[in-house]
Amino acid sequence: MIYTLTMNPAIDMNICSKGLVPKKVNRTFNASYSANGKGLNVSFALGHFGIPSGILGFFGGFSGKFIVEEAQHMGYDVCPVWVEDTTRINVFLNDGSSEYVLANEGSFVPEDARAELLKIIKEIEDVDYLCISGSLPKGISPDYYEEILKVCEEKGVDVILDISAPKLSELLAYRPLLIKPNDEELEQIFGYTLDTEGAVVKALKELYGKGARNILLTLGEQGSYFYNGEKIYNAGIRKVEVLNSACAGDVALGAFMSVWLKDRGAVEAAMKNAAAAGANAAESQGIGTLEKVPEYREEITIRVV
Repeated sequence: MIYTLTMNPAIDMNICSKGLVPKKVNRTFNASYSANGKGLNVSFALGHFGIPSGILGFFGGFSGKFIVEEAQHMGYDVCPVWVEDTTRINVFLNDGSSEYVLANEGSFVPEDARAELLKIIKEIEDVDYLCISGSLPKGISPDYYEEILKVCEEKGVDVILDISAPKLSELLAYRPLLIKPNDEELEQIFGYTLDTEGAVVKALKELYGKGARNILLTLGEQGSYFYNGEKIYNAGIRKVEVLNSACAGDVALGAFMSVWLKDRGAVEAAMKNAAAAGANAAESQGIGTLEKVPEYREEITIRVV
């Protein structure tokens, strides 16, 4: 069973406007409100492709209650750890030409809540994979990642990491099953400049040597790369008109996992699914319906580097 962990969930409010004018009332339209957070998005994508998963995270206030109830209404098992602070609300505004992201810092998570989450992970009997995604809220040190990974190591749980914290460089010593960095994260955390494919290849091999057993690297318009210690694969993209890119990477990870965790040899099929799903999510409000994924899959090309 796959569980996803979102330590800093959010309600995402997506709105559109016809431009922004200072000191004027700017009318918006097409407002949508969705239960969100990187790990939740992974679960929602997995669910779209028929893969069940459980949801873990810290939730608080009316917004936290909304997220938990929405996920439960969608059929997901949620194991919430409740905190006093209100879960954040993020705003994504598209003015017709540009996208603006207003991301709040999130609720404070006290020590007793952190201990409660560790206890839940220790006691879950059916967890085979734990996917940890997103940022840390107030009150949690990056060292908390290590506490979680130690529990997973003791239980024999495979870990998937999609985090942007510098701590990622140290966590590779725990040999995570899969990491999903992007080019910006590799530059900030590891100092890699991915200006050529040769630089990409070098980075992937070094990350593998540091302990990452598999790497899914996303590079925006340059597509994505995957390395498993044997072959390096590159997936192209399906160009779309971007409405909201916030969820695309999470959806791509969930789409990849939905294929690859069942069959580690089906790398090309997994990468096509990821690229198609990410593109369809990027042109949608929230993660969208993903109804165009079968069509877009046919347009994705894969090559072995």
